[in-house]
Amino acid sequence: MNPTRSALLAGVRDTVPMLVGAAPFGVIFGTLAIASGIPAWAVLALSALVFAGSSQFVAVSLIGGGAALPVIWLTTFVVNLRHALYSASLLPYVRDLPARWRWPLAFWLTDETYAVVEHHLRAHGTAQGGVWYWLGSSLAMYLNWQLWTVAGVLLGQSVPGLASLGLDFAMVATFAAIVAPQLRQYPVLAAALAAGAVALLARHLPYKLGLMLAALAGVGAGMLAERLAAGRTQEEQA
Repeated sequence: MNPTRSALLAGVRDTVPMLVGAAPFGVIFGTLAIASGIPAWAVLALSALVFAGSSQFVAVSLIGGGAALPVIWLTTFVVNLRHALYSASLLPYVRDLPARWRWPLAFWLTDETYAVVEHHLRAHGTAQGGVWYWLGSSLAMYLNWQLWTVAGVLLGQSVPGLASLGLDFAMVATFAAIVAPQLRQYPVLAAALAAGAVALLARHLPYKLGLMLAALAGVGAGMLAERLAAGRTQEEQA
């Protein structure tokens, strides 16, 4: 098989668990958006042009509550600030790519794709078709989200109470299964514990600011743990 096609399909294959986890979210989003009085075409446009599940949920909630546009823009901006951290960690792998690659990959970057792609690139780099692997994962997530948004729109009025069935647990379980094996590394464990603690303590902050604070706390704890580990290694070698 062509190496490019093989890498592309590998990205799709490794993203399948994320596709399953995202499916209920897409259905629930479409259902909630229709229930909020948003036209079907606008719901589909949100998924196609925004493609950020958490921000879309927040936007639908604010739109349904009659919030002003500046409030919606600011809130969704804060929610998506975590993507700046994702971009920073992936920058070494794409800094030499032309803009025609970087722009679409940046647009398609989601939590799920980041989890899959970052693990692959950290292990293999870009030497084994890493960029095509990234593209395969991105396209799979994008098309999957559009499909389940359509399903949610169609089911929105025919299945009342769909959003209350607890289907969102699928995404939580999927992320837990992916993150858990990485917790064997001390810096990753420190980052996860710090981020989790801050997220819990700051969960009542407005505009989802607790999410950004948790991300910053996790980054800081992880960097500190790495420095401490490196210091111990140097002392042992001395």
